[in-house]
Amino acid sequence: MRYRQLGSSDLRVSEISLGSWLTYGGGVEREQAEACVAKAFELGINFIDTANVYARGGAETFLGEVLAGRPRDSYVLATKLFFPMSEQDRGLSGAQVHKQIDASLARLRTDHVDLYQCHRYDVQTPLEETMEALTEVVRQGKARYIGFSEWTAEQIQAALDLPEVEKFVSSQPQYSMVWRVPEAEVIDLCARDGISQIVWSPLAQGVLTGKYRPGQPPPAGSRATSEQMNMFMDRARDDAVLGAVQQLRPIAQQLGITMAQLALAWVLREPNVASAIIGASRPEQVEENAAASGIELDDELLAEIDGAVGAVAQR
Repeated sequence: MRYRQLGSSDLRVSEISLGSWLTYGGGVEREQAEACVAKAFELGINFIDTANVYARGGAETFLGEVLAGRPRDSYVLATKLFFPMSEQDRGLSGAQVHKQIDASLARLRTDHVDLYQCHRYDVQTPLEETMEALTEVVRQGKARYIGFSEWTAEQIQAALDLPEVEKFVSSQPQYSMVWRVPEAEVIDLCARDGISQIVWSPLAQGVLTGKYRPGQPPPAGSRATSEQMNMFMDRARDDAVLGAVQQLRPIAQQLGITMAQLALAWVLREPNVASAIIGASRPEQVEENAAASGIELDDELLAEIDGAVGAVAQR
């Protein structure tokens, strides 16, 4: 496993990180979830990403239990806030920032997280209020650094322009071969200002593994067949996308790697990406995905990839 610096922080994170959206504390059986976490540590994955809203606190509670026996300095722990935890508890107000960090720390059974992230931008709360509260959280020692997920370039710049507040070190956007929206503005802005990308859905919810084929129903046991885990999977039913993805198969075969490893290597080719978050329901998936760390793609291969899926990529 290779490691990269997370923005301007002193954190070094594994190129592949373990996420918990839709899986742990929810869609995956406890025994399998524990096996995935154990396999991640065995393979050198040191970065664990979660959020308060995942399984309505269930993911954090699960991680708090399974990480309790490990030295706190053996992993980098990230969580988030924004989405509703109840009818009253949502958003990025100062009161919510302080309430939700304390609730997350209790569930995670730790006195601090390494990275505390705004899960989305809150248009209902003044940015100054949010940033001042996040700054207090850092200065109280409850979080070492702060980040955000899915903010626009304008929103990021506005936060960077505020004086006397903690600066963001991470951005968590959706990014993959078929979803390249961050390339338009966000990646360049972040690279200039000491902010790394931690990308979610680098496999496009499994689409880039090649297991979903045009004109065919999703395979039994796949995420697309699970009511608990099939959110945001419209692209798994888009035959144009699925057909293009199948053209990646010979490229992966030529390299002697899986299509999943090819997709992960593709996002990691970008220097501003510190880590690619994977969601695994079986330890074998963790092992396959972790093996993408260190795979390098030359310009000729990148051109072949663009020839296969560039036309169907969202930009």
